[in-house]
Amino acid sequence: MSNNNNIERHLVIMAGGIGSRLWPISTPECPKQFVDVLGVGKSMIQMTVDRFEGIVSKQNVWVITSADYKDIVYEQLPDVPKENILFEPFMRNTAPCIAYAGCKIQKRSKGDAEIIVSPADHSVTDTEAFKKTICNALDFMSKNDAIITVGITPSSPHTGYGYISADSNSGNIKKVLSFKEKPTYEVALNYINEGNYFWNSGLFLWKLSTLINSFKEYAPDIISTFENISEKYDTETENKALLEAYNNVRKISVDYAIMERADNIYTLPSEFGWSDLGTWSSIRDFLMKDDNGNCAIGDVSFIDSKNCTAHIRTSNNITVKDLNDTFIVETSNGIAYYKLNNEGNLDKI
Repeated sequence: MSNNNNIERHLVIMAGGIGSRLWPISTPECPKQFVDVLGVGKSMIQMTVDRFEGIVSKQNVWVITSADYKDIVYEQLPDVPKENILFEPFMRNTAPCIAYAGCKIQKRSKGDAEIIVSPADHSVTDTEAFKKTICNALDFMSKNDAIITVGITPSSPHTGYGYISADSNSGNIKKVLSFKEKPTYEVALNYINEGNYFWNSGLFLWKLSTLINSFKEYAPDIISTFENISEKYDTETENKALLEAYNNVRKISVDYAIMERADNIYTLPSEFGWSDLGTWSSIRDFLMKDDNGNCAIGDVSFIDSKNCTAHIRTSNNITVKDLNDTFIVETSNGIAYYKLNNEGNLDKI
């Protein structure tokens, strides 16, 4: 989608998490956003950048992550300008990182701009439907002073996602009534039955002016922290100034700081095969199963086993025999196994 308004369009990719629930393929040294989780030959962050091809120029892609991952990002995203890769001294949740990116874009931008904010570690199976959703959201945003969230039409009463409650009487793009925390199964089931609740994808769009003004209204301390050091941006003193800023800024999500307080929030309910791939169960959902419900990435044979998932990242040939409802994960970091629907009790070998 070309930008007919001649307004700059930027993509801000948040890539600072450590993906601890996907050990051992996701580690603090190389978390899931930099890993080929689905065995397709590309990491999650590479697929995220590819997903926006034709919508945002590579020159306007921004990545905000930890300095620990500097070499990984440079290697995996060679087409993204190095000056657009921002390194946080330490994590302060999503509100400070978005405010920092917004202030950097504001300093370089010639005027207002369109900003898309996306997590780095989500998966989409229907890229064309995804692009259509983003284009529809951009069209609405260009005509309104609005923050657009992408809501996912729920396929199940999932307890691992936050939910968006929307006005059922509005059009395709619906006014957001409230955001809901991760619910219990019973509450999630009620959401599904009511029909006006959507999974919160963490993907949202706003104009640069809306971003800055929203922070000034609802979190002025955060935006002022990064505006006050704007003269240091793109100089050799930026890192020192940024360290001081992060030491002083409060830790808070953009949902709490802005989204749950602003009254110009809209959601675009969508279906494009979305998952945050935060657990092994969610990865299993994306893999092809055999007649016994087994699935694998890597060289794996299943014998007398049912509903098993194997993710093998070594050159080993693995045989899974006489097991049911079990995950087996092998990498150079270690081996893990655990029962389906019991991922909290991880056994390390």
